[in-house]
Amino acid sequence: MSPVEFRPARGRLLHTLAVLLPPLAAAGCHDSGATPSAPPPPEVGVVTVAPRALPLSYEFVGEVQPIKRVEVRARVDGVIERRPFTEGAFVKAGDVLYRLERIRSDAAYRNASAQLANAQRTLERLEPLAERQAVAQQEVDDARTEAESARAALDEARKDREDAVVRAEISGRVGRTRLEVGARVTGPSDLLTTVEQLDPVYVSFRPSSQDLLRWRGDTASARLIRPGSDLRVHVVLPDGTELPRTGKLGYVSPSLDPETGTQEFRATFANRDLVLVSGQFVRVRLEGFVRRDALAIPARAVQQSLGRQFVLVVSKGDTVRSQDVTPGPWSGESWIIEKGIAPGDRVIVDGVQKTMPGGVVHPVPAADTAATGDSAGTARAADSSSATAEEES
Repeated sequence: MSPVEFRPARGRLLHTLAVLLPPLAAAGCHDSGATPSAPPPPEVGVVTVAPRALPLSYEFVGEVQPIKRVEVRARVDGVIERRPFTEGAFVKAGDVLYRLERIRSDAAYRNASAQLANAQRTLERLEPLAERQAVAQQEVDDARTEAESARAALDEARKDREDAVVRAEISGRVGRTRLEVGARVTGPSDLLTTVEQLDPVYVSFRPSSQDLLRWRGDTASARLIRPGSDLRVHVVLPDGTELPRTGKLGYVSPSLDPETGTQEFRATFANRDLVLVSGQFVRVRLEGFVRRDALAIPARAVQQSLGRQFVLVVSKGDTVRSQDVTPGPWSGESWIIEKGIAPGDRVIVDGVQKTMPGGVVHPVPAADTAATGDSAGTARAADSSSATAEEES
């Protein structure tokens, strides 16, 4: 094939390029000179601060105490012959705990009984003679005195004989024994064991002086810290579980402890299942307090940096500023702010990482976790429906 046959095609190609190149060159020059548009301000979730009444709860460390604790001591001396109780078991009032040897007490009882019998016989012999004035009245009076003294000595000997058997004064759980069988008891100075009544039981706790001043400064709170009030006292056990019953405030110490600066409070709890053990440390939560006109925000809105706590507030023009705050007590998931914010402030809760002080944002109402989850689910459903429609089309 000769080269002449390709010339018409080559001519048409050059003509096409000549037509297309000028518009493309013009379009290229126009794009290179365009100014890029600014991105929209980031969207952040805000809450508008408003005063409201919020429930408050306080937590303290508490200690379980028996409602009664009796020290078991012997009134007489002697050697322990028997100890019929089991350490840690429950005993009833009147149960025998210890038996001491009674040789001397029995001998003393018999001697006192004989002395009384002799004094009574002497008095019975003299009284008829006194009626006949055969003896002096003084002798009769002395005989009566001797009889009364003998009767008192017999009562004391009987009591010593009975005290050789040591019994439980109250019903409760008996502790470990301090003296075993064969040991000698020298008298009341020797502690034998203890008996504790654990149903009901006390739980004592000590609020700080700051809490006490805050409560007493509010009329409603001051009524709650009186014995017998409607204050709800909850107990959280060491394993984190909450006791399924509440206690009643029954005692408030009239004075502060000078060593700790705290005041003792004591609540009473039913304890039939014996879950609360004497000496156990628990957490005590008080419910019933209310903070009126409180300014609170979600805890996640409070930021910390270099020892300061602050929040980001949306000001006029939707610009962001940093505001130092002083947080107070908690109320559920909210943090009451004592200083730093005012009613009407728009505090950034969600999207804090998207902005910084001085920036411009697009504020929208913040949603709680549940609402966020629902919104996400709705969005996912909408995206799925849209995708299905596109596939069908």
